[in-house]
Amino acid sequence: MGDGLELNTGWGTVHGTLVPRYQYDDESHIVVKLSSGYNIGLDVSKLEGGRVVSKGEVPTFRAPPAGRASPDLPRVALLSTGGTIASRVDYRTGAVHPVVSASELNSLVPELFEIAGVEPEILMSVLSENLQPKDWTAIATRVARSVEDGVAGVVVTQGTDTLGYTAAALSFALKGVPVPVVITGAQRSSDRPSSDAFLNLTASVSIASTAGFSGVYVAMHDDSSDGLVALHRGTRVRKDHTSERGAFESVGVQPAALWRRDGLVDVDPSLPKRGQKGFESKPGFSADAALVKFYPGMSVSFLEGAVGAETKALVIEGTGMGHVSEPLVAFLKKFVASGGLVFMTSQCLKGRVDLNVYETGRDLKAAGVVPLEDMLPETALVKAMWSLANGKNAAEVTRLMASVIAGETTARSLG
Repeated sequence: MGDGLELNTGWGTVHGTLVPRYQYDDESHIVVKLSSGYNIGLDVSKLEGGRVVSKGEVPTFRAPPAGRASPDLPRVALLSTGGTIASRVDYRTGAVHPVVSASELNSLVPELFEIAGVEPEILMSVLSENLQPKDWTAIATRVARSVEDGVAGVVVTQGTDTLGYTAAALSFALKGVPVPVVITGAQRSSDRPSSDAFLNLTASVSIASTAGFSGVYVAMHDDSSDGLVALHRGTRVRKDHTSERGAFESVGVQPAALWRRDGLVDVDPSLPKRGQKGFESKPGFSADAALVKFYPGMSVSFLEGAVGAETKALVIEGTGMGHVSEPLVAFLKKFVASGGLVFMTSQCLKGRVDLNVYETGRDLKAAGVVPLEDMLPETALVKAMWSLANGKNAAEVTRLMASVIAGETTARSLG
């Protein structure tokens, strides 16, 4: 391992460094790291010859001395929940592991220690699809403690698949937070030359430490290039591409700001100022809410199966202005009569719910369904979970859902 190889294949000659195969690879393949930084796997039985061109050592991680931030720099709490953005590659297994110290973080992004006094901490190591409402509570609680400890800002890293849900959760749980709370992730792992991890993390720490505004935001590449990072409001952001670096977009609003290496640009002047008063942490969430996307042909029995006995609030992602088929209206009316709460959002990304235009909408409204304007369905689910945990009764939960708490609905939809 670590030797430089020249390998002959049926499609050309490969030059690279032999590295340990990944944990789940079979023994008939070897892994070679190319000069470009990418790894390739080669079937040994199909090689047409080769030779060792240089001797080397087994690739291992050697942590450099810890970064030494100036005591005059602002403090930033860096809280990791998983994902690959603040991680390093273990060449024994091919797996990506979260950094566990300032020393390791310095090895990945030494520039961070020139921006702020970064205080890294691993809260959990969870794939983003496995995050639960109780995890949002843990994250929000730890963020609140960092704020109370006097940090200039907080950066939370996690996997991107459910990053928007976490952003919405922190937006509701940390009402009036006086510093920037920036959530970020990476679409491409840190061992790839095209990784977006480093720019996203640098931008997030820069924003958290120096921005003149406060609130909860998502910071991710603005597009496929390395020029800009977009800052999205925590309740108005959605991941709309599976793999592109510019996968996130603000829905129904413009990005809160754009960041480039020389600072922030296009900052929305209406953002709350840093140091605002009235910070209130309410980190509780209930799992007794469900999100159901209506589709043509959905049966009442399917909806009955989707709504368990423990479900107290149901968010419907309806068609158009907020519609479902006629047979489902009676079920929803019965659910509301039994004490359940039903909220309507739309599958459309533009425009807003209006239950007064068509007959189906009026029937839904009469059945007790509450329209949620232009709130994103994912945000509505998170808000329902938060409202159930923090509202004293059904009437208060409904009032919270209909109130604008963290910019989750807009006064006017963009065209």
